[in-house]
Amino acid sequence: MSPEVTSFFDEDTFTAHYVVKDPNSNKCAIIDSVLDFDYAAGRTSTACADKVIAFVQENGLEVEWILETHVHADHLSAAPYIQQKLGGKIGIGENIRVVQDVFGKVFNEGTEFQRDGSQFDRLFQEGDSFHIGQMRGDVLHTPGHTPACLTYVIGDAAFVGDTLFMPDFGTARCDFPGGSAETLYESVQKILSLPDATRIYVGHDYKAEGRDHYAWETTVGDQKARNIHVAEGKSKADFVRMRTERDAKLAMPRLIVPSIQVNMRAGQMPKAEDNGTTYLKVPVNTL
Repeated sequence: MSPEVTSFFDEDTFTAHYVVKDPNSNKCAIIDSVLDFDYAAGRTSTACADKVIAFVQENGLEVEWILETHVHADHLSAAPYIQQKLGGKIGIGENIRVVQDVFGKVFNEGTEFQRDGSQFDRLFQEGDSFHIGQMRGDVLHTPGHTPACLTYVIGDAAFVGDTLFMPDFGTARCDFPGGSAETLYESVQKILSLPDATRIYVGHDYKAEGRDHYAWETTVGDQKARNIHVAEGKSKADFVRMRTERDAKLAMPRLIVPSIQVNMRAGQMPKAEDNGTTYLKVPVNTL
């Protein structure tokens, strides 16, 4: 089956997010939603999520799933806000527990922060399936960028999160805790083993040099032919060397500190303190 995919793009965080509809019903899923966050002011807003919500409501759709491809380090998830407005179950990879354990220590979260993934409605593992109406989705575990990264294969479409970018931009960084260039290479090969006509929807785009527009849809065949990091003929050893050298020069994402604290809680903010205010921590000289 071929799902109906409507794309949204948040230029502030360069994030592509999606409404994926069963062509034979009004059922849909929302993938990698975005909550706006003004870091300097410490203030959230819902303009980005409200566009998705308006689209769903205007088209009479019913949300069954609110899916995360991984714990994002560059934007906050709007999953609980969307769930409150539209319903649906929030899902992520079962290795969220690994991420929660690592970053629970980084942010000194203490015993109140549960590290068992219980903040989410469903934890997926390799080989799991789910349905959007009559349409089946299959789960591929594609770690390397983070331990919990998933690719959702829904009909002839694959939602790869940050594992792959557009062919002229390459692949995701692997230097976050639990990341691995060797593992990412193997995960990419798993994605590229899908049929060549499979549509690939990426999680971000940054306009590769020489391209004057944003893009977020490609195909397996196009990735195999043109991806600057992993096209056919690129060896694993060369990829690992390139990725390791490149990652050593990259700065931390602008929103990594608030994003991880919120996203490892399924989009919820930390518990308010005794004055009624919620705080996000900044670990000094740690990340």
